[in-house]
Amino acid sequence: MNVPMLDLSEQYEQLKPEILRVLDEVMRSSRFILGDYVKKMEAEIAAYSRAKHGIGCGNGSDAIHIALQAAGVGPGDEVITTSFTFFATAGAIVRLGAKPVFVDIDPVTFNIDPRQIEAAVTEKTKAIIPVHLYGQMADMEAIAAIAKRHGLVVIEDAAQAIGAKYHGKCVGELGTAATYSFFPTKNLGAYGDGGMIITNDDELAEKCRVIRVHGSKPKYYHHVLGYNSRLDEMQAAILSVKFPHLDRWTEQRRQHAATYTRLLQEAVGDLVVTPKEVEGCYHVFHQYTIRVPKRDELQAFLKEQGIATMVYYPLPLHLQPVFASLGYKEGLLPEAEKAAKEALSLPMFPELKEEQQRYVVEKIAEFYRHFV
Repeated sequence: MNVPMLDLSEQYEQLKPEILRVLDEVMRSSRFILGDYVKKMEAEIAAYSRAKHGIGCGNGSDAIHIALQAAGVGPGDEVITTSFTFFATAGAIVRLGAKPVFVDIDPVTFNIDPRQIEAAVTEKTKAIIPVHLYGQMADMEAIAAIAKRHGLVVIEDAAQAIGAKYHGKCVGELGTAATYSFFPTKNLGAYGDGGMIITNDDELAEKCRVIRVHGSKPKYYHHVLGYNSRLDEMQAAILSVKFPHLDRWTEQRRQHAATYTRLLQEAVGDLVVTPKEVEGCYHVFHQYTIRVPKRDELQAFLKEQGIATMVYYPLPLHLQPVFASLGYKEGLLPEAEKAAKEALSLPMFPELKEEQQRYVVEKIAEFYRHFV
């Protein structure tokens, strides 16, 4: 049996007539830049997140960058964030001339550990970027309290967490702003790049809108240095078809996660550490990520059995060569470094079949019977 990490083909076939209809509508309208579908998705996703404003961007990486710039982050500032995340989180900080300050993670959730944040605050600290990794929100109550005490901006990197909740609060409700990615693999994915900033801050929202169009307001008059980063109208049209299905797809992901956890506990017990949904949180399971011994050997074995897996992420950001000048050494952030050696994400998408999950778990159990 072949089990892909992600298969979008069945979903596309179900939505194909409607997707082709809206794409044809865009083509006929000839409104390709910041048209009606972009406005529609900005309004709908903002409302979904209980936010006043949605600002569509070219991708999730730009969304972080633009939100930070609009919040006033620049040269000489420090931004505290997690080391265990995708490069875009820290890349946005550095491109603004600011310095990323990496802190360690909670080993249970893989998210930034609030206990590590306060000790990292200095007089240069301007912002905190918590990343809601794998689909579960970080401890936003604790993070918001730290930010309030020190007068800091909080930009939530929610690229993997649209629809997630923390004690009834949506992504963005406890921060200054939050950013989404609509990369095709995401829970709400376009068929190309796309991103969005959501916020309840009127001034920040207006700054973001100006920055995404070369810093122009009115047109051809530039008071700030901006970028060309707009959500594409055709991608917005595709998202408009997919968005009404998001909650159903999320529930399917949650059901698959429960199935994985039950099957793994029955097959291998405590040998594999399964994801934990923190009390009061609503996990949207962008990824189902386990912690395992002999991770690389297991991944190679599963590949031989036709099972795709992914390692998110094999090298923490504080140890990346591009950040060597920051002076971090191995051993400084032990939990992030340990997670990078143990984390393995299993196939996860709404259309995943239980027989596929059973096959994955059977092969994991087979590996540990023979090689451990």
